[in-house]
Amino acid sequence: MKKTNKGLYLVLGTALISGVSVFLNKFAVQAISNSDVFTTSKNLLVGIILTALVLTPFLFNKIRNVARADWLKLGLIGIIGGSAPFLLFFKGLSLTSASSAAFIHKTLFIWVSLLAIYFLREKIGKLQYLALALLFFGNFVMLGFKFFNYGYGEFLVLVATLMWAIEFVIAKKVLRNIDSEIVAWARMFFGSIILLAYLAATSQIQNLITLNSNQWVWVAISSVLLLGYVLTWYKALKYLPAVTVTSILVLASPITTCLEIINTHKFNIYQIGGSLLITLACVLIIYSVRKINDVQVTSPKFN
Repeated sequence: MKKTNKGLYLVLGTALISGVSVFLNKFAVQAISNSDVFTTSKNLLVGIILTALVLTPFLFNKIRNVARADWLKLGLIGIIGGSAPFLLFFKGLSLTSASSAAFIHKTLFIWVSLLAIYFLREKIGKLQYLALALLFFGNFVMLGFKFFNYGYGEFLVLVATLMWAIEFVIAKKVLRNIDSEIVAWARMFFGSIILLAYLAATSQIQNLITLNSNQWVWVAISSVLLLGYVLTWYKALKYLPAVTVTSILVLASPITTCLEIINTHKFNIYQIGGSLLITLACVLIIYSVRKINDVQVTSPKFN
C-alpha cells in the first residue's frame, strides 16, 4: 500500500508539473522563437544535471552493473522518448492548430493502455474502463465537440504520441531492474546527443550558442520543470501500472486550462465541462487503484 500511495502522490505531482510546464512553455517558445533550439537547450541542460546525479557514488555503482540488454533499451528510450518525438511533435504543431495537437497528444493514455494490456499483461477493471471513456470524452468536450481535418501536421503529432507510448511500455519493463533516476538520465542524455546532432545537421548550432540571457532564463525555468517531470514520472511508473500513470497525467490539461483562465480572464463552458469530466475520471482511477490494492493487502494468504 505504501508504494501505491507514493506512486499516486508522485504522478499527481507529475501532472501538476506538466500542467504548469505546458502553460509556461508557450511563453518560452515565443521568447526563443525556435522550437528546435528550445527543445534541445532545455533537454541538454536536464541531461547535464542528471549526468551529475548518476555520477554520485550511490547511482554510479548501480549504473556500472547495468546489463548490455538493458543498455540497448536505455538507448532506445533516448531515441523514441527523448529526441525524435519532440522534433516530430513541434514540427506537427507548427502545421496544425494547438487544440488539434493537444487532443491527439492527450490520447496517449489510450495507446499506452492497449500496449500495456498486451505487452505488460496489465488488467483493466470495469471502473477503469469507465474512467478511460470519461477521459476521452472530457478531452473531446474541451476541444468544443469539434472534429478536425487530418493532415500532415496531425500525422506527425500522432506519430510522436505513439512513440512516447512505446517508450513508456519499454521504460516500465526496464524499471523492474533499474533505478528510475538512471532511466530518466538515459532518456535525457541520449536524447540530447541526438538533438544536438540534429541541430548540427540542420545548421542550427549557432542559434543555440547565441541565446541571450533572457532566453537562457526561460530555458532554465523550463529545464527545472522538465527535471521534476522526468524524476517524478519514472518513479511513479516504477510503483504503478502504466495505464494508471498515463491516465492520471491527463489531469495536466485542466491545470493548464486553469492557468490560462487566470491569465486571460476568459473561459468557456467546454473548458469547464471537460476539466470536470477529466478530474472525475482521475478520481475514479485513483479510487479503483486503491481499492484493488486494499483487496490484495487484506486477502488471506494460504501456504
